[in-house]
Parts: sequence; C-alpha cells; structure tokens
Amino acid sequence: MEACYRHPDRETGVSCSNCGRPICPDCMTSTPVGMRCPECARDRTKVARVALSSDTPTLTYILIGINVAVALGGFLSGANTTGGGIGASRLINDFSVSRVTIADGEYWRLITAGFLHAGIFHLGFNMFALWVLGGLLEPAVGRLRFGLIYFVSLLAGSFGALLLEPTAPTVGASGAIFGIMGAAIVVMRKSGINPLQSGLGFWLLLNLLFTFTASNISIGGHLGGLVGGVVSALFLYDLRDRLRVPQVVATGLTVGLGALAVAGAIAVSQSGSA
Repeated sequence: MEACYRHPDRETGVSCSNCGRPICPDCMTSTPVGMRCPECARDRTKVARVALSSDTPTLTYILIGINVAVALGGFLSGANTTGGGIGASRLINDFSVSRVTIADGEYWRLITAGFLHAGIFHLGFNMFALWVLGGLLEPAVGRLRFGLIYFVSLLAGSFGALLLEPTAPTVGASGAIFGIMGAAIVVMRKSGINPLQSGLGFWLLLNLLFTFTASNISIGGHLGGLVGGVVSALFLYDLRDRLRVPQVVATGLTVGLGALAVAGAIAVSQSGSA
C-alpha cells in the first residue's frame, strides 16, 4: 500500500482524483468530483477521472466471508433462521457470549460471538452494513488500522452486551458494525467532510433509533461497539495529530482499549455470578 505524499508514515488506499497522489484522511478534501489533495483542492482545475480508492477492501471481504460461513454453519446445526431467537445449535452453545460462560473462563466467546447471527435477516443486514462501511473506511485507513478498529469495537460490544444483559446469551457482529460506523464519522470529520451531508450521520441515528425501539436487540452491544470504534479512531487520528504522539503510541492505546474491554467483561461476569 502507498504512503501519503505529505505524511510518509501513514499508509492509505485513497488517491487525489486530480493528480493521483496518495493522500491520508487528514489531507483529503471532499469535492463533487472526488477526494482531492490540498493543492488540487485550492487549484479547482477540471479533472479527467474520479479515483476515490486504489485499494480493494480485502479485509472487509474476508470478514464478510467468515461471518457468512459461521452463520450458515449455525443455521445448519439448528440455529434459528427466522430471527425469533437465536435457537439452539452446537455453534451457538459453544461460541455465544454470556456472563456465565465468561465467568467460567471461556474468554474466546468475546470474539466468536461476533461471528454468529440470530437469523438470516440479522446476518444479511449486518453484512450489507459491513460491505458499505468497510468499503468506505478500510481503503481510507489501511487494513491494519481497519482490523484493529473492527476487533476493538467487537470486544467493546461484547463488554457492553454483558454489562446490560445478565442472563441471556448474545450473538452478532452489530457491535463491530457500530464501531466502524462511529470510526468512519470521526475520520470524515477529520477530513473536513460533514457526516450528516454524507448520509452516514443519518444512518447512525436511524440505527440508534432501531436499537432502542426494536425487540431482541442488544442495546449494550450496539452502544459498546459504537464507543469502542469512536475512541479507537480518536486515538489513531485525533489524539495522534493533536499531541504529535508516535503512531506506535496511538496503536498501543487502541490495543489497550481492547484489553480494557476484555477486563471489564470478565469483571462484570464474575461479579454477576458471585
């Protein structure tokens, strides 16, 4: 992957739609004909082509493939396909997350629960959202940072789900989805793009409304994932630039956030089973 021509330490998959030079989120300026570097944005010359991204969101496609494969395995082994509940299957029993299982030391469930789904509609909606959001965010921030944001959001979502749900098991990629939605908004704002004008802000508000009004929705999972994604993006971009901290420090803080979510999930589960 290429590095930003103004910030050589930042990898990016986005190129200026006028001159073709690679640009990071801080150097992007949104125009009606695509993203432009600072010089071309001031120049305002006509462009011959639009090139929003030069990199395929490979990790996004891999995550979608894993989610679909695991969910289908769950459906074939007895999980509910209609969305009336998660049903019963070996995969659901062994890999969903709940306070009881985490208190028993089955910590892998904090990750694996994010790859199981309660019905085909649940799976389809989450994978569509991941396809759209991943296609937007991954090329802009790079695969490694996108993966970090995704999994920290997933862990934060698991923590939020356990915090607000004392008994029932929880499954779904929604926490990670809300996380990358929140991270995309942070990156957009850093690039001078109004999230409300882009439609992403409205999509977030609509999903939050759905979270609080629909049944069988993990409110804690959605809110936890959203907070995890927003804070991760602030660490990786806003804090790094404001305080001029090295990238390794920003990455370490983001990893620490994921570790804090794991520690919180364990503490909540153990206190609930005491």
